[in-house]
Amino acid sequence: MIFLNGGSSSGKSGLARCLQAVLPDPWLTFGVDTFVDALPAALRTPGPEGTTSGISFGPDGEIVVGPAFRLLEAAWIEGLVAMARSGARVIVDEVFLSGATAQQRWLNALGGAQPVRALWVGVRCESAVAAGREIARGDRIAGMAASQAEAAHRGVRYDLEVDTTRTESLECARVVAAHLGSH
Repeated sequence: MIFLNGGSSSGKSGLARCLQAVLPDPWLTFGVDTFVDALPAALRTPGPEGTTSGISFGPDGEIVVGPAFRLLEAAWIEGLVAMARSGARVIVDEVFLSGATAQQRWLNALGGAQPVRALWVGVRCESAVAAGREIARGDRIAGMAASQAEAAHRGVRYDLEVDTTRTESLECARVVAAHLGSH
C-alpha cells in the first residue's frame, strides 16, 4: 500500500493518478473523498446545535467527525487493507485530520497475522498555493487547505516526502516510484 497524506488541495489526487501511470503494475486508488461521498446524507449534515455523529464542515474549513463516522471509517480501513492482503496494490489518498492518531488507526489495521507493507508519503504544499488550488477547484470550503496544510502532518512518520508547491505531480510520482523500487 502507498499512503499519500496531506492537506486538502495539496496535490494528492493528481499524484495518485500519476503514480498509476508510472508504476509498472496496476494500482487501485481510493481517496478519503470517496469514503465521505459514500456516506448517507444524514451523516454529512450537522444535527441539532451543530452536533454530528457523522462528519460536518464548518464555514472556516473546520471538519468535525463523530462516532458513526469513526465506526464506518474503521470498516473502510479494514476493507482497503483486506484488498491489499488479497494481492491488490492500493494507493490511499488521505488527510490525517488527527495527525499521528490517524496514522495509528491505519498501522493497527496493517499489522496482525498477515502484515501489509506500506510506503508512507507526506504530500506537502505551501498553504497559500493550496488555498489558491482550493479556490480554483470550487468544490471545497474556503479555509480547508490552510487549516490542514500543517495539521495533517503533525506527528506522522513518513518514508518519503514530496512538495507539490512548485513540482508537478508527474515528477513527484517518479520520485515516489523510484523510492518504491529501491525498497
